[in-house]
Amino acid sequence: MPIKNNAKKALRQDQKRAAANLVVKQAYKKALKAVTKALAAGDKDVSTKVQFAQKKLDKAAKKGVIKKNTAARKLSRLMKKVQASTK
Repeated sequence: MPIKNNAKKALRQDQKRAAANLVVKQAYKKALKAVTKALAAGDKDVSTKVQFAQKKLDKAAKKGVIKKNTAARKLSRLMKKVQASTK
């Protein structure tokens, strides 16, 4: 455990930021899983789920939870799956 006050404060800040980042990360992962599940089930409502997943990925990239290119890569792979399933 930290001894100095500034180290204690830094630890509190890190924990708070980690919790906020975890919420954002879980949100986009849940959205991605929902799309893949919908593709496997053959749902007709895939396009709205894809839009929601894109929104969550973009928000995570904007907040700095993941990098911009990581979000783009994940979205690209997701769209590839969607296009393959519609054929």
